Amino acid sequence: MKYKYIFILVAAMLMTVNVSAQRKSKRNAKKAVVAVVDTIAEKIDTPLVVKNYSDSLVVLRQKLDSIQRVNDALRSEVSDGRYFRLFAPTTFYHSGANKSFSLSPNRGDEVTDAIDQAMMSLYLRRPDLVKNNESRLRAAGSLREDVNQELTQEVDLTEKAAPVPDEPEAVPIGLVVVKPNFWKFKGDGYLQFLQNYVSGNWHKGGESNYSAVGAVTLDMNYNDKDRITFDNKLEMKLGFQTSRTDTVHKFKTNNDLLRLTSKLGLQAHKRWYYTLQLLAYTQFARGFKANDNFVYSDFFSPFKMNVGIGMEYKVEAFNKRLTGNLNFLPLSFNFMYVGRDALVSRNGIKGDHHTLEDFGSQFTANLQWKILDQVTYKTRFYANTSYHRALVEWENQFELKVSKYISANLFLYPRFDDSNVRDDDLGYFQFQEYSSLGISYTF
Repeated sequence: MKYKYIFILVAAMLMTVNVSAQRKSKRNAKKAVVAVVDTIAEKIDTPLVVKNYSDSLVVLRQKLDSIQRVNDALRSEVSDGRYFRLFAPTTFYHSGANKSFSLSPNRGDEVTDAIDQAMMSLYLRRPDLVKNNESRLRAAGSLREDVNQELTQEVDLTEKAAPVPDEPEAVPIGLVVVKPNFWKFKGDGYLQFLQNYVSGNWHKGGESNYSAVGAVTLDMNYNDKDRITFDNKLEMKLGFQTSRTDTVHKFKTNNDLLRLTSKLGLQAHKRWYYTLQLLAYTQFARGFKANDNFVYSDFFSPFKMNVGIGMEYKVEAFNKRLTGNLNFLPLSFNFMYVGRDALVSRNGIKGDHHTLEDFGSQFTANLQWKILDQVTYKTRFYANTSYHRALVEWENQFELKVSKYISANLFLYPRFDDSNVRDDDLGYFQFQEYSSLGISYTF
């Protein structure tokens, strides 16, 4: 019987706590539970039962607290701009006064009416806090009436849609496909003069003379931007000089060249190309020496042609200021033709033949180095051997740009050819040098 009354008393207490917890806040409910536990502990002299029951209530309270914290973390509140008036600087709004003093007030929802009622209570109790009014805010343009209004889209429906215009008939268009131009053409030329006057009683001797030299170089190159290149260069140079001591000739040539270089390349790797090269050259006019009528060279006397196969390396250095190519041709075919009978033996052809054919190897280098914007160095090195004879040529030209159309040239040309007649002083070596000043043009 004693335990029966104890449980009845505990149930009554829990019902009281439950009702109180529903009406009061969370903190008051916790206090009520603690008070019930303390009351039971004071009135019941069964410590073990009360202790077990109080422990279960503590555990239950901890679970409820953890669940409440999770709910508080997950709860999200929807912001409402109407509560702004309660926290902003106190301003007198018309809506609250209209509802309080109007005979037929325009009531809103519960939130709006509660806010207006709270603001009116503040106006009546603390009018000293009111620093602004709604009329001034409207004049300043800081109020918006459509903050909580739902935006709707107005759609106008028509009974009949407008007819779709007929599309014009497709007119055939002539499509022209323009193929890219892989050819590039360029050239340059110059005409320069040199005059030298020496009086008859000049202490070092010498003689007066005049000379002129003209040159034209044409380039026509093909590059498909993939693997194939085809380069063609035509060089033409002709120079004359006069001398008072030469009583046989009024003038004679001192520079004479007609040379064609063609190269067909197939890219092997980056700047390396498989190359097939054709080199052919002769001269324009007959060549004489002072006070001598013997013709030492002439057009197609000799005419030399070389066809070689090998590898080519494209040179590009110093920020493209040094450009050119190097050709290594281990296998080449050499052909020479001499038209004048008197010049056959002087060019290494034996017997009554006018032609000479042999095989050999050759190396060619063509480089251009723009040292300065006004100074350019051009060089050509050519070496060919049939393993019975050798020919080495090294052309060096320094060009100084005085202006756009005025330039000066210094030309140095050493040469070795053991197929010619040996000279008593220089042997098989030959050398030519000249300097000139004149007009130049690049296109």
